[in-house]
Amino acid sequence: MPRFDVQSIPAIWVRELTLFKRYWRGTTFSAILEPLIFLFGIGLGVGAFLDEIDGVKYVIFVGTGAVATAVIFSSVFPGMYNTFIARTFQKVYDGILATPTTAAEIMVAEALWIATRTAVYGSVPIVVTIPFGLSPTPTMLLVPFICFLTALGFTFLGQWISGVVKVIDSFSYFQSALITPLLFISGTYFPISGLPAWAQTASNVNPVYHCIELVRDACFDRLSASSWWNVLALAIFAVITGSLSVRTITRRLIT
Repeated sequence: MPRFDVQSIPAIWVRELTLFKRYWRGTTFSAILEPLIFLFGIGLGVGAFLDEIDGVKYVIFVGTGAVATAVIFSSVFPGMYNTFIARTFQKVYDGILATPTTAAEIMVAEALWIATRTAVYGSVPIVVTIPFGLSPTPTMLLVPFICFLTALGFTFLGQWISGVVKVIDSFSYFQSALITPLLFISGTYFPISGLPAWAQTASNVNPVYHCIELVRDACFDRLSASSWWNVLALAIFAVITGSLSVRTITRRLIT
């Protein structure tokens, strides 16, 4: 059997779609509501005391940044919890591995599914921000693709974390020590130019920062050749986390 067969992906997607039809209301509600709370709470609340940041209204600045919040909440957490529960408690992967399917195919197929779903969820803050003054541009149509690429890397990251921890309660360590700091040194709610020099340097290796930069370039119609650096950074992030995910979960399932 080949190490990776793309024909397994549609089969796994059918399973994911069947399950999604049962719980899509709750998942969609939480995935959309949480970033909107940040948008209205911070964008309008703090925006009452701020006029503009980087030449745009603060609520628009936060609205474009809230895309990253929606992407992370809808990708890394399903990658962690869904993978851990399916592997440890439900033993779903043991049953799938009894078919001509490898652990790599399972992880990649599930990551592609979550990333595709997140591409829709991540675009909602942009739509909601338009009535507050964000001018629609043709390049906004690229936002779902940006969300997809970012979510792919973060889903793989969540899968890898699920294979590293021994108990599900350990996820809180990664959430507090990794995910939350990534949001605050990414330019989501304020420009990174106001951060210390070391934090600005760290932002260059922060995938959330590259996601937000691409989203704002697309929304403000300022895409240029330099934007490809952000795309490359997100692609490298997805490749690295994907390799970690496949190796870790394969070791957990096979050995």
